Amino acid sequence: MTRLRLKMARSVVRSFGIAALFLAAALFGTAAGVIFAFVGDLPQISALDDYSPSTITRVYGRDGSVVGDFAAERRVLVTYDQIPPVLRNAIISAEDAKFFSHGGLSLTRIGITAVKRVLRLQRYGGASTITQQLARKLFLTDDYSWERKIKEALLAIQIEKRYTKPEILTMYCNKMYWGHYVYGVQAASQLYFAKDVKDLNLDEAAMIAGLLQGNVRQSPYVNPKAATARRNYTLDRMAAEGFITKDEAEAAKKRPIVTRGEPAQPSSIAPYFLELLRTDLEDRYGEKAVFESGLTVKTGLDPALQRAANQALDAGLRRLDKPHGFRKPTRNIVAEGRPLDTFRLARWSHDPEPGEIVPAIVMNLEGTDIRVRVGRIEGTIGRTGYEWTRKKQPQELVKQGDVIEVRITKVDREKRTFTADLDQVPSLQGAVIAIDNRTGQILAMVGGESFERSQFNRATQAMRQVGSLFKPFVYTAAIDRGYTPISLLDDSPVSFPVGPGQPPYEPQNYDHEYHGPITVRTALEGSRNVPTIRLMAALGPREVIKYARQLGLTSPLPEYLSVAIGSAEASLLEMTSAYTSFPNGGVRMTPLPILEVIDRDGSILEQHRAEPHEAIRADTAYILTNLLQGVVQHGTAVSANKLNWPLGGKTGTTDDYTDAWFVGFDPDITIGLWIGYDQKKTIGNGQSGTVAALPIWIDIMKTWVERRRAELAEPPEFHRPGNVVTVVTDHGPEVFIAGTEPGR
Repeated sequence: MTRLRLKMARSVVRSFGIAALFLAAALFGTAAGVIFAFVGDLPQISALDDYSPSTITRVYGRDGSVVGDFAAERRVLVTYDQIPPVLRNAIISAEDAKFFSHGGLSLTRIGITAVKRVLRLQRYGGASTITQQLARKLFLTDDYSWERKIKEALLAIQIEKRYTKPEILTMYCNKMYWGHYVYGVQAASQLYFAKDVKDLNLDEAAMIAGLLQGNVRQSPYVNPKAATARRNYTLDRMAAEGFITKDEAEAAKKRPIVTRGEPAQPSSIAPYFLELLRTDLEDRYGEKAVFESGLTVKTGLDPALQRAANQALDAGLRRLDKPHGFRKPTRNIVAEGRPLDTFRLARWSHDPEPGEIVPAIVMNLEGTDIRVRVGRIEGTIGRTGYEWTRKKQPQELVKQGDVIEVRITKVDREKRTFTADLDQVPSLQGAVIAIDNRTGQILAMVGGESFERSQFNRATQAMRQVGSLFKPFVYTAAIDRGYTPISLLDDSPVSFPVGPGQPPYEPQNYDHEYHGPITVRTALEGSRNVPTIRLMAALGPREVIKYARQLGLTSPLPEYLSVAIGSAEASLLEMTSAYTSFPNGGVRMTPLPILEVIDRDGSILEQHRAEPHEAIRADTAYILTNLLQGVVQHGTAVSANKLNWPLGGKTGTTDDYTDAWFVGFDPDITIGLWIGYDQKKTIGNGQSGTVAALPIWIDIMKTWVERRRAELAEPPEFHRPGNVVTVVTDHGPEVFIAGTEPGR
C-alpha cells in the first residue's frame, strides 16, 4: 500500500514537473516573443553618446550680467562632480535606494508594486528605477501602458550596459523636470534658492530631491505643506540609507523651507531688444539652435541705463496720459464668474513694495474709499488717490471685481495692509534707444509702453514724421558749404510757388512770430522753421538730402522744401544713429546689437566690431556739435542744462502735436526718444518735444551722468579738430572752421 502511494506521488510530481516545465517554457517563449517584438522598435541607445539636451541660450550685457535668455526647456548642464554628494544622496534615497547595485530594474520593487496593484492599494508609479525614469524621459512618454512599461524596462537594461552609474545619474539630474518651466538640478537650484547647485545644503538638497514625484504640485511656491512633507520624507530616507544620522534628519525637519528664488521666470529688462536679437539669430542659425543649443550671446546692453529708460518712459507716459482722463476697467472677475477672495493674477509673484505699480482687484467700495487686494494683502485707495480723475465718488470709476492698476504708496508689514493711488495703463506710446558713439553698440532699447501688450518695436519698426529733428541735417549741409554760426538767415514770411493750380507753400514758425535777420546759431537753437526752409531752398533739397543719406538715413526722403522741417518719416534708430556722427567727429558707426556668439562648447561662431562710416568732415561735425550744445544751453532744450554736463541735442515736434522727439548726446553716448500714439492723433495741446519728450530724456540721461561723474575726475569733452578756431564776434565767442572766420 505504502509502495503504491509512493509510486502515485512520484507520478503526480512527475506530472507537475512536466507541466511546470511546459509552463516555464511557455512563459519563456512568451517573454522572448514580447522582447523580440519590442526590441526592433526600440530607439538606438548609442544615440546617447552624442546626446545634448536642450539648454538655455543666454544673452549677456556689457557688465557680464544676464539680461535675458531663450529656451525651449530652461536648463543649465552640470557634470557629475558639480552635483554635490548631498544632492546625489538625496535623489538616490528618495527615488532609488538600490541604484548603485541593480542592473536597471528592481525586481523587489516590481514585485511589491504588482501585489499592491492586485490588492488595489496603489494605482500608478512606485516601481521605476532612476534608469527607467531616464529611459522614459529620453525616449518614451508618460502615458501609462504595459507596452510603455516593457519598452522602458528593456531600454533601462540597455542603458545600464552601455553607461556607468555616474553617467546615468548625471544624465538624470540634467534631464528631469523640477517645476515652473525649469529642467535639471542647476536650474532648479537657481529657481528655488537663487544659488549654484554646488552650494546646496542638506535641507535644500532634500527639498529639491523630494520634488521629483510631484513637480509643481509639491513646489514650495504652490503648496508649502506638501513641499515640507516631501522634504521630510527624503530626509528620513537619507537617514535610513545611512547618508545622514537620524539626529541630523530630525534637526533638518524642524527647520522651515526658505526660498530665495522666483516662482516664475523673471521677464527680461529689455524684451524688445531680446526680440530683435531672436529674429536676427534665427535668420542665421535657425529656431532649434537658438532655443535648444545653449548659445552665449554677448551684447553691449547697459543694464543700469536700460532700467533707467524703462522707468523714465513708463513714468513719463503715465504723466502724459492722465490729463486725458480715467478709462473704465475692461476686466471684471465677478463678471467672469471667478471667486473674488481666492483669484490670483500672474503678476502677483511677491508682496507689493512702495512705489510699485501693480494690478489689483476691487473688493468693495466703502464711502469714498476703494478697497482692493493685491495677492495676499488688502489695501485702500482714498479720495486723494483718485482725485486726478476729477471724480468725487468711487462708484463713478470702478465696481466690485474690476481689475485696475494701483501705485503702492505705503505698506504696513505687520498688519499686512497698504495704501495706494489709482493708476491706469497709458494708451500713449513711446520708444527709447541709446547708442555708444564710438562703437555703435546699442546700450538700451525700449520699443513701447509694454512688450506684454504689444510686441511692435517702435524704436526700430515705426516710421514717424521727424519734425524739427531733421533741421541739423540742413545746417550740416550749410556749414559744409561755407556757412558759419554767425551767417545771417532771413526769418520773415515767405511764399514758395508749388505749381500751376496749386496754392503756394507758406511755412510758418511754431510761435507764429518772425524776427527778421538772425544768425544760423539763433535759428537752430530756437528751432525756427522759416529760416531753415529758406536755407534749404538756397542749398537745394537734393543737396541737403545727400547729407541726410551720408548720415545714415535710408527712409524715403522726397525732394520737397517741407522735408527741412520734418515732413518726411524715419525710425528712431535711424535718427539716433545719425546724431551719433556729430559728437563722434563725423564718423557714424553701424548700430551693433550683437558683439559675439559662442556655442555651448566655447567655440566662437561670430564676432562683431565697430563698423565706421565717414559721414561728414570732422570740422563740420564739431561745428554742428557746438551748435547743438547751444540748443541745450540757450534754446528749446535748455531744461537739460540742469544736468551740468557737456550735452547737445535737438527737440522735434510735428503738426498738431502728434509726435514729440528729443535726441541728445554727450561725448560718449547718444539717446533718442519718441512719444506719440500708434494711430496718428494729438498727444495734447502744447505737447511739443520740449514739453513731452525732453523731461523723460533728462530722467534717463541723469542715470548715465551720475554714474560717469562718479567714474571720471572731470567731465569728458567733445574732441575739437585742430582746424577749428574760436573768435570773439559781435555775437560773443564763436567757433569757426579755419578760413571761414570773420576777417578772412
